[in-house]
Amino acid sequence: MNKPPNITPITVAELLRWGRERVGVDAEVLLSFVTGRSGAGLVAGGSDGVGRGEVRGFEGLVERRVRGEPVAYLCGRKEFWSLALDVNPDVLIPRPETELLVECVLAHAGGNGIAALLELGTGSGAIALALASELPGCAIVATDISPAAIDVAVGNRRRLSVEHPGLGAVEFCVGDWFEAVSGLGRRFDLIVSNPPYVAPGDAHLQRGDLRFEPRAALVSPRNGLAALEAIIAGAPRYLNAGGMLLLEHGYEQSPAVRDLFARGGFIAIVTHRDLGGHERVTGGLTPPPLTSAE
Repeated sequence: MNKPPNITPITVAELLRWGRERVGVDAEVLLSFVTGRSGAGLVAGGSDGVGRGEVRGFEGLVERRVRGEPVAYLCGRKEFWSLALDVNPDVLIPRPETELLVECVLAHAGGNGIAALLELGTGSGAIALALASELPGCAIVATDISPAAIDVAVGNRRRLSVEHPGLGAVEFCVGDWFEAVSGLGRRFDLIVSNPPYVAPGDAHLQRGDLRFEPRAALVSPRNGLAALEAIIAGAPRYLNAGGMLLLEHGYEQSPAVRDLFARGGFIAIVTHRDLGGHERVTGGLTPPPLTSAE
């Protein structure tokens, strides 16, 4: 059955049943978005009628989902670190495994003072805003080469600063990696990034949500290592002595990334595993300043 059953009026339960036949559990998310009802509200109001406009809207979203469009883009929202973020095809969809990057920053911040932090390739602003919600006293700068992505991030900051009054300040800048801060003369206690790390031609690019996400935010030359290499090479110029660099990467890239950190002069290099057991985030420290005795 390609169209909703020809019932007038059609109930919430009947429409949801049709949607589930087409797109499975995603139907509940899409119908909640169209009707403004929570998941519990869909169940409690299962016998309620649904207006024709909402039926048509739901049908359109279901058909787009059948074609593979990500639910996050269809609804324009994705939760990350308990923050509801606006997203569109100009930015990557925030993923649960990237929350490990936030956790690593907070673990480091727990034993070290972090007054200034730089995020590179911010996209929707997910990482920077998550950190601003946890470290309100930290001065955070977040950059992206895409003006369209920065527009999304600024919009998220504007809305979330109203919804979460304790949210710390985040300054968003347009620029390629360190270009946006190169003339500011600023140094940071920590630099963090989830850069492009998928190799060109990787088969995963033809599957699932990746087909619809911005390639520039996913793909990097040299087997996916080019962006990681550029960030690691440039970071020492912008880190305070003893500062930390933390990077997300592909689960098969950790040996190469650790080697790049070592060649870049970083010490105390550690790789962290995500909930799936994959090596996902690597960090390292710049050497502390030499004392006179040394």
